[in-house]
Amino acid sequence: MKLAIHYPSFSFPGGAAAIAPTLAATARAAEDGGCVAFTVMDHWFQMEQLATAQDPMLEGYTTLGFLAAQTRSMRLGLLVTGVTYRHPGLLAKIVTTLDVLSEGRAQLGIGAAWYEREHHGLGVQFPPVAERFERLEEALQICLQMWSDDDGPYAGRYYQLAETICSPRPIQSPRPSILIGGGGERKTLRLVAKYADACNLFGGDIELVRHKLAVLDRHCEDAGRDPASVQRTLAVGGLSPVTDVDAFLSTMEQYAAMGVSQVWVSPIGPDPAAWVADFTAAVVERLDSI
Repeated sequence: MKLAIHYPSFSFPGGAAAIAPTLAATARAAEDGGCVAFTVMDHWFQMEQLATAQDPMLEGYTTLGFLAAQTRSMRLGLLVTGVTYRHPGLLAKIVTTLDVLSEGRAQLGIGAAWYEREHHGLGVQFPPVAERFERLEEALQICLQMWSDDDGPYAGRYYQLAETICSPRPIQSPRPSILIGGGGERKTLRLVAKYADACNLFGGDIELVRHKLAVLDRHCEDAGRDPASVQRTLAVGGLSPVTDVDAFLSTMEQYAAMGVSQVWVSPIGPDPAAWVADFTAAVVERLDSI
């Protein structure tokens, strides 16, 4: 199993001036420690479950562009892009730009969005959940078309594109990988089976994760797809960092037995770079053997 870092907070001693050097140091510690991916959130306001809406939050893809210049090997993405935050044609272009400038390390993580307050706060449309999922499916179709040889029109219910030109093309072949976040059984996991290369579930309840993966397998079978072709990933730790390494590894063994191949953990505290350095030193080699 492989380790990834999800970076959820930009609140540090020193205020805004400390954000860039702390973020860069944490990303370099993750890469030096053997992590395969580094992600940040896609929000305009900080989540109220973590802090307050007034706490610092950076725009996601600008942040990833900064990280592309600070790292050399880790995959970079958002966990996950809200479908309502950017027009899908622009989103495909943004992810392509990240892929080119990171020399082939971009991943499109995407979901249906949920944080209503930030939409209303900045005047962005927040459709009902059913419509958000319909828009998510169209966004996936548009990104796949823009990363294909078809640069013709796209006509959907919500989005109409006269041309789907995307030049330069992504460096990754055939395209950046697509991860869909969430465990909704009727819609989210069906879209994973139909369009995505990876799913991302929340850890914490082993039997619930087992159930969700079984549902995903059934959706794959209905779609005529080999379930093993979907990478299974997990985010753990909630709103506090992992503190018991042995217990963490024991739990990861159970998830690995279900086919989970990558896990995200989050550093929270005044010195995330030091936390990541210590955690990777204690975990990565042992996790690789699971």
